[in-house]
This record gives sequence, C-alpha cells and structure tokens, in this order.
Amino acid sequence: MAPIIGVTSNVELDYLHTVSNAYMQSIIQAGGVPIILPIGVDEHAQQLAEKIDGLVVTGGGDIDPTLFGEEPMPNLGMISPGRDSFEILMIQEMLKADKPVLAVCRGIQILNIAVGGDMYQDIYSQISEPLLQHSQNAALAHLSHYVDTPENSLLAKIAGQARFKVNSFHHQAVRDVPKPLAVSGKASDGIIEAIESIEHKFVLGVQWHPEQLAVKGDGISIRIFEQFIENCG
Repeated sequence: MAPIIGVTSNVELDYLHTVSNAYMQSIIQAGGVPIILPIGVDEHAQQLAEKIDGLVVTGGGDIDPTLFGEEPMPNLGMISPGRDSFEILMIQEMLKADKPVLAVCRGIQILNIAVGGDMYQDIYSQISEPLLQHSQNAALAHLSHYVDTPENSLLAKIAGQARFKVNSFHHQAVRDVPKPLAVSGKASDGIIEAIESIEHKFVLGVQWHPEQLAVKGDGISIRIFEQFIENCG
C-alpha cells in the first residue's frame, strides 16, 4: 500500500487553506498519497500523527518570534500563530513516533523551533557579513546558489555528492540547532541550508524548495522525495 503523507497548509484571507500543487505532485511522483492537514485541529495532533505515515512541513510566511524568546523585528513579515502551533505539535508527535518528516523552507525553521532551537527573523538585518541573494529574482526552478553537505550526512547520501545547486526563496534562517538535530548543509556564506536528525530514521529539513525542482525533473530533488516516501513505507 502507498504511504499516506500529511501535508501542512496555510490559511489565506481567513477562509482559504492553500498549499502548492508541486508538493502534491512530488509526493505522488515518489509513490505516496498526499492529504492536506488543516490549521485549527491542535487537540487532534496525536491522532493525526497516528493515522499518517509521514509528514511534509511546507513553506510559507514568517514565524512568530515569541516562540523562541524574541519580539518582532521591523523586517518580520506576516505570521500565522495557528499554523505555528499546529505544525510544532505535529512535528513533536511525529518525532515521538519516529515517523519520517520532510520540512521545506519555512518548515526547516519550525522543525528547529519544535525541538528548542531558534532562528534569524531576518538574515540581512541580523548578520553583518556579506550574504548571498537568498530570495532569488528568478523562476521557481532556477538553481541559484550552492549547498555543501558533509559526506556522511543523510543529505549527502541522497544527493550522491557533497556540493550541489538549489533554488532559494527566504529571508529567515535557522540559527542554533539543538539535538537531536544536526546541521547537514550550508551555503557558501554560512547560512544553514539543511538539518537532519541523528536519532530518527528520517527527519530532514531543507531551506530551499525541492518540490519545485522535483516536478521539473531535478534528480537530487526527486531522490529527496523518493527516499522520504521509501522510509514512510
């Protein structure tokens, strides 16, 4: 049987649950069956985690900084407290059950917060060193900068190489990464681009958007979803 994959969503205009079709198609292409998880069912997180075989935490807007002990900075964008709380609970329940988690862009940040880590609210105002363009002015599937990953990491094993190019659409980023997570990818400017669990069978967070690349035939992105789905089986 094909594994059932819960996919987190966003609420727009207070009445639309939205999620990019690229996530759905990437999961289907890899052999999974995606179902959209709505915001506002926090009390049912444990039940949902029992029902699904894997969780994809999707990209989207910014994250409430009070979750990691800070107050909003001027460059903080739109937040969704209901989404934050639901995703944190779902991640925690999936980790308890040792079920696979793939966290994308915003997802890598909320994954890190769910285990007690923190993040930059805005890398360009909080980091004094020169940075790359992390919110690219190019098509969704354009590969704009490099990521380097340690050769013994889960990410390196999936990619089959220690350096590869990714797309990039973010101004926030993971900062301090606590156990059970470890950094497994960085951009050349030092921004963390991937984290993974050293205690679970498959927990991977990536700062880029592999779903946009997988639907365009990018081999590494396709393998990320295939390995995720394989571990969900």
